[in-house]
Amino acid sequence: MDPIRNPYAPGAGQRPPELAGRDRELAQFEVTLERVAAGRPERSMVVSGLRGVGKTVLLNALRGQAVNRAWGTGKIEARPDQSVRLPIAQAVHAAVRELGHRHRDPDRVDAVAGVLKSFAQRTELKDRKGFRWNPPSDVPATKGRADSGDLELDLIELFTDVADLARDLGVGVGLFVDEMQDVAPAELAALCGAVHEISQQGSPLVVVGAGLPHLPVALAASKSYAERLFRYVAVDRLPREMADRAWLVPAAEEGVSYEQDALDALYALTDGYPYFVQAYGKVTWDAAVGSPIRGADVAEAAPEAEAELGVGFFGARYERATPAERDYMRTMADLGANNGDESVTTAEVAKALGRKPQSLSPARDGLIKKGLVYSAERGAVAFTVPHFGKFLRAQRT
Repeated sequence: MDPIRNPYAPGAGQRPPELAGRDRELAQFEVTLERVAAGRPERSMVVSGLRGVGKTVLLNALRGQAVNRAWGTGKIEARPDQSVRLPIAQAVHAAVRELGHRHRDPDRVDAVAGVLKSFAQRTELKDRKGFRWNPPSDVPATKGRADSGDLELDLIELFTDVADLARDLGVGVGLFVDEMQDVAPAELAALCGAVHEISQQGSPLVVVGAGLPHLPVALAASKSYAERLFRYVAVDRLPREMADRAWLVPAAEEGVSYEQDALDALYALTDGYPYFVQAYGKVTWDAAVGSPIRGADVAEAAPEAEAELGVGFFGARYERATPAERDYMRTMADLGANNGDESVTTAEVAKALGRKPQSLSPARDGLIKKGLVYSAERGAVAFTVPHFGKFLRAQRT
């Protein structure tokens, strides 16, 4: 069929034409926005899950809801080698800009801009990497406010002032943090501390984070009260009904339908993982000669989808690993063949490799830092990417 009309969108953070299976999360966040803007207590939110389940898409959709309600918003993507101070300053600047042009008191907006500038300028030179960003404003930096160098204290003062600016307009502020597991532990603790203080003040500001499955554990380790500070949402594969909806609704808008055997085959191949749903849907559409799309079309398209995933989704990640890390992952994959690629213990990996567990710590830690595996529980590891074990086993055949 016409590839130009192909409705499916397999991409990093790219919103699919039909955001199936996320209605509950979107509805809950609408309530959060209403309650916070009305001055009622509400928790911030954390979305966690494997790669390819649509965390970034959901994060962007939640931000879109806040924008539609005229909130000030900003988004950052955390990186393991970068302090969050400067990215937060840039995100908050975006929020202040959204609020400032509607505020009736320009002097008050300038005062907040001055605090933001003082917060940004407190970034250590080593964290700037030669990039000296300042909020594009002629307002001088405010001395003695959000510039102590203590990130938690500075965040509290910055968040308080920005939230008060939003309160004047009857709205709130949303800070959206992607790849939140990559925030350094000390800075994660500071962010949690600031969110805790802001929530106690009843300030209209929420932080929405997204990250890998171990993010809730990392937050709990940073602050003991983090488990009560956020509302945790685990994002997983789509149930059959929602996966079918993700294929059927966009196709119907183009006047195309599916035969039941085609939907059965697609779900068997994808297990309902949203990225795979889009990837297989796209190649199947291109392979089909007309409507309805048949099981034979899926069978014809599947090798192309597998090849694309093998190069981009799986292969690119595998190539990032060192030889020792690849041995570790291949061993995980072999062990996972017996348990559906659930977590395996580090002791099992060491035994299979004929090594002591301690000697494999560098490989395991390197894989965790690269986001290829995560510690599912104490003494156990699992892949962050669905079907990765299956991919690695297939490379040996």
